[in-house]
Amino acid sequence: MRIMDPAPKQPASITEKTVFGAPEGQDARILAERARELMREDAVLVHIAMDDARVATLSDLLAFFAPDVRVVVFPAWDCLPYDRVSPHGDIVARRVAALAQLMEWEGEAQRYPRLLLTTVNAATQRVTPKDALRKAGFSARVGARVDVDQMLGFLTRNGYLRTETVREPGEYAQRGGIIDLFPPGYEEPLRLDLFGDELEGIRSFDPVSQRTDKKLSHLTLRPVTEFFLDEESIARFRSGYRELFGVVRSDDPLYEAVSAGRRYNGMDHWLPLFFERLDTLFDYAGPAGAGGAFKSDCRFLCRAPDAGRFRQGAQEQARGRRCFAVRHGVSPGPGGQPLYSGRHAGA
Repeated sequence: MRIMDPAPKQPASITEKTVFGAPEGQDARILAERARELMREDAVLVHIAMDDARVATLSDLLAFFAPDVRVVVFPAWDCLPYDRVSPHGDIVARRVAALAQLMEWEGEAQRYPRLLLTTVNAATQRVTPKDALRKAGFSARVGARVDVDQMLGFLTRNGYLRTETVREPGEYAQRGGIIDLFPPGYEEPLRLDLFGDELEGIRSFDPVSQRTDKKLSHLTLRPVTEFFLDEESIARFRSGYRELFGVVRSDDPLYEAVSAGRRYNGMDHWLPLFFERLDTLFDYAGPAGAGGAFKSDCRFLCRAPDAGRFRQGAQEQARGRRCFAVRHGVSPGPGGQPLYSGRHAGA
């Protein structure tokens, strides 16, 4: 392993170093040391790994060898760019939880080593605007009064699926005064015990045995999708869709589903039409305001062929969308601001 010092022409304030040739395992130690150094500046270290397998390995190594370092993992979608299927709900929930955690870090006064782990695919994809996600929350505390209708409305608008038994992230169930739900950011689902409109207790429970275990004093709910199906978002989608593709056909299932406030498989790829603009992952981990009180230190660890293959895949998917549209006379795919950053975004 070698460490190269900065070039002599760089200003003295820049303390960047290029590390290469580090064996697996050693890179986790280097990341932990760098995160501790950045703690003095109240900065977050951003590490872009080669793939999800490497992210998982680094996360396990850091948890064992550097338990003092707070780690957030931001995964990529498990589907191809501009595909006709949606990413798995568990992955979307983890992405939303990671973005919410980054916003919480921004507002914390306490300093500690912080590290964001992600991949090339995830880092190049645009995400829900920061301001929109900050407003999309619902909190409750034991002993306080809860508007049950308002909470159930929040769950419906923000992608939660009503089921008989809660087992997967993003599901909820109601049985009288008992509400089970599995929000992002929690390792286990939660069971809310209500007496009228008063929240008497919150417990986590095993999704397999359904037995409760730990008590909680409060909870914070976040969306389980990266877009919202509220009135404002639906109106923006409808307007943008008509502007891009003209008169909407009566048999357009996507337009019909969104207009009715229902989920439709593959609609996640139309994220740009639900918002006026999209942010990037680095808007969440980057500077906050002119003072730079919350900033990131980006380090890339990826092979050029990996990024090239992802770019090629995005281009092929976008071309396939357009060919499908020509043959069948349907809309080719999301317009407006591209979903992916870089030259491959528009293909």
